[in-house]
Amino acid sequence: MSSGSSPSNSGDVFDVRRIRRLVELMNEHDLSEIDLRQADTRIRIRRGPEQVAHLIEPRGMAMPPAPLPAKAPAAEGPRPPAEEPKKNRQVIRSPTVGTFYSSPKPGEPPFVKVGDVVSPDTIVCIVEAMKVFNPIPAELSGRIVAMLVQNEHPVEYNQPLFEVEPV
Repeated sequence: MSSGSSPSNSGDVFDVRRIRRLVELMNEHDLSEIDLRQADTRIRIRRGPEQVAHLIEPRGMAMPPAPLPAKAPAAEGPRPPAEEPKKNRQVIRSPTVGTFYSSPKPGEPPFVKVGDVVSPDTIVCIVEAMKVFNPIPAELSGRIVAMLVQNEHPVEYNQPLFEVEPV
């Protein structure tokens, strides 16, 4: 979905309320991408397999590469993710940046726990981004052998969430 006209309420395409509303509209109408342009500034919000929001600077301005996030020390809870999963294990990764939730609501049991068997359509967690709660399916079959993220902690795009052993 593209729009070449200027926004009616404010001249700022990067207004947080406007971006949140765009994300809500994407969910309501099952859109995978919104692309807006205002003069030489552009905002593209895309979801789907990548589920990444891309902000593009005005044309002609080079963007420096984003710094890699620092690894937080593991003080408690799930063990930190290994560089590579152990032999015969697969990884369920976060399709987006956001906050990891292991259960549908506070106080409710988690979607899955270590030892549970999942199928590709099993919802394993929720990742919330900009007040949009995205259910994350396993997309593979097997037994959960490790939970790699603590509840309510931030996650990065493609960050390992669970290790799964085929059954």
